Amino acid sequence: MKRLDIAIEIMGRHKEVGSITGDSDFNAEFRYSDDYLNSPEAVPLSLSLPLTDEPYGPEPTRNFFEGLLPEGFLRRAVAKNNRVDADDYLTLLEMLGAECLGAISVKGTNYEWTEPEYRELDADLMYRLAAEGATKSADLVVEAHLSLTGASGKVGVYCGPEGKWFLPVGSAPSTHILKQSHIRYDHIVQNEQLCLMTAKAMGIKVPESTIIESEAAESDDAVLLATERYDRILEGSVAEISGLPCPLRLHQEDFAQAMGISSANKYERQGEHHMHEMFRILRRNSASPIEDQFKLWDIIVFHYLIGNTDGHIKNFSLLYDPNLKGIRLAPAYDIVSTIVYDSHSTQMAFSIGGESEWSRLDRSCFERAADEAGLNRRLFMNRFDDMAARFKDVLTQTAASMTAEGHTEAEAMAAKIINSHERGRTWNSKK
Repeated sequence: MKRLDIAIEIMGRHKEVGSITGDSDFNAEFRYSDDYLNSPEAVPLSLSLPLTDEPYGPEPTRNFFEGLLPEGFLRRAVAKNNRVDADDYLTLLEMLGAECLGAISVKGTNYEWTEPEYRELDADLMYRLAAEGATKSADLVVEAHLSLTGASGKVGVYCGPEGKWFLPVGSAPSTHILKQSHIRYDHIVQNEQLCLMTAKAMGIKVPESTIIESEAAESDDAVLLATERYDRILEGSVAEISGLPCPLRLHQEDFAQAMGISSANKYERQGEHHMHEMFRILRRNSASPIEDQFKLWDIIVFHYLIGNTDGHIKNFSLLYDPNLKGIRLAPAYDIVSTIVYDSHSTQMAFSIGGESEWSRLDRSCFERAADEAGLNRRLFMNRFDDMAARFKDVLTQTAASMTAEGHTEAEAMAAKIINSHERGRTWNSKK
């Protein structure tokens, strides 16, 4: 029988929480340990896993813990390279769980402790990460025991003095996530940077990000997007690894995990109401529910304005305080304008006011959505109108700024986003 021990970091200290036991995902169960339940620090790992001395069955166990793993090509590449079934999430967790998103770590009975260290990434390896994408990432995530969610090629890295980049090994925490260009979508790194910078200029909190061009690159396409991790902080840290300050881990969970929904069902299905449920969760659990509901609304409106139809519930998260006692809405992340790619679906990841086709969304859809979510229509629609009125100018200015830095693709992307809106319905007018 397989056993995976689960721990969580609290203020820099690792606390044993419980374990997953089972022969396979069909009978795997998660149980909180008695010691943890009797501890004054005991807090649920997830809103979907309240504290109890009873075991959680295979479905809730898989829904939360599989949500810590990569998806798509990166997951398949890791599995294939290590001769593991891509559906065997327990074995993948055992391989990659030393450094997950948030503050959770997973260790199997055969776990071999590796001295934590930061290994400097040279220019050639940075180029290979950019040029080979998820293929090279698959090698590094196994070598470093890193588990980062999402379907794109990405790897956790540490940014040290003078902007030097290091690969965290073992239990060493990363400070940034590096994403590579996607083979299916041209200039997706520049696309995401355009979206993040525009969101920031619109007043939405996003992680700091920058485009890295490797010194060894022979092509303009070989670039990386470095995004600062909002679930890692240096404030309060006293430990060092390889002579570098070791960040503290902050616990986080995405809304799929909080809602007890599997990663496979992250896109809304008929009859589900993901948007309504996200606002309900904030009202019940946020340390500042009114502020966080406004922030969530702004992010959803921005996804519409920028033309991101892939803003599913795993791309929205809750962030816990260092002591796990408070929950807030995490900064916006993984924002890409999908409408600039003709091959991408135009169906939103979840419906807004009963409408999921991006080209048919308009102000009235958001009015209905506000009513359905129990929001004050006047206050929230005032925010919609303000964002819609400013969006075109802010996007244009941001694209011009990126072009001045040498990323000339940004202006063409911005023009396509604006033209897509203008070909559709009147998207920024009151009715």
